[in-house]
Amino acid sequence: MTYSTTLEAKADGIQAVIDVAQAATAPVALEPGKVHIVALGRGEHRQIDLTGPEHTGVPARKSGTTIVRDVTSFLAYFDKHGDDDSEVYADVEQRTITAVLDAHSAEGARWGRHRLQLQLRHTPAWLAWTKVDNQLMPQKDFAEFIEDNLLDLVDPSAATMLELAESFEATTSAAFQSSQRLDNGQRRFSYTEEISAKAGHKGDIVIPATLTLALRPFEGSEPYSVTARFKYSLAKEELRLGVKLDRPGDVLAAAFDDIRTLIDSDVPMAVLNGAPLR
Repeated sequence: MTYSTTLEAKADGIQAVIDVAQAATAPVALEPGKVHIVALGRGEHRQIDLTGPEHTGVPARKSGTTIVRDVTSFLAYFDKHGDDDSEVYADVEQRTITAVLDAHSAEGARWGRHRLQLQLRHTPAWLAWTKVDNQLMPQKDFAEFIEDNLLDLVDPSAATMLELAESFEATTSAAFQSSQRLDNGQRRFSYTEEISAKAGHKGDIVIPATLTLALRPFEGSEPYSVTARFKYSLAKEELRLGVKLDRPGDVLAAAFDDIRTLIDSDVPMAVLNGAPLR
């Protein structure tokens, strides 16, 4: 009897022995945080990467943008996560302050994906007064607005303005006939109120030339003095009133600059004028 063999047959036989040996080996748990090469049999292998955060339970790096609403919160977060190589930018147009906590260092690159941003929000009082800025209202509506916002008034006093608002409410049915500017800048409005078919009551209402308000432009900011000039329209015996805020944009700019100065004085690097790249 004659036997013949080939190298291929020998190789198949050896691989079969290896496969049997591997199959008999007890399974071994793969260690998280490492890259493993696993034999599949028949000479095949697979690379298994267990270095991702889903396997280790630890993020590869800090990332994401945290949004805060006041300086105190901004500084608290920066103190926890920032370092000497972090960068801080003040965007005057958007009125935001952004910290790139993992910005590039002088020695090398970093990811630049962990960020902190102060996004300022206007206070309800600021929104209320700017909403009616340069708008004329009927007497009753104007009186209600003054009553609802008495706490923002500095001069004249809240009590004086409340009395004025009540005067407006009391004369909504009167016919206003003329106005006169007084020496002190105030304005007197004369009106006639019909009491009966044959009689009438005449009177005057004097309003100040300007109001001085104390408004906080942003949540967490200090109050700023804002001047509001009275506006009026007297047509067809109907009196309409309103206020014109004096350069509210300048007040916003000053408030943002003060907030930037507060942050600049507390962080270890200069606050840059601009915004970081996305």
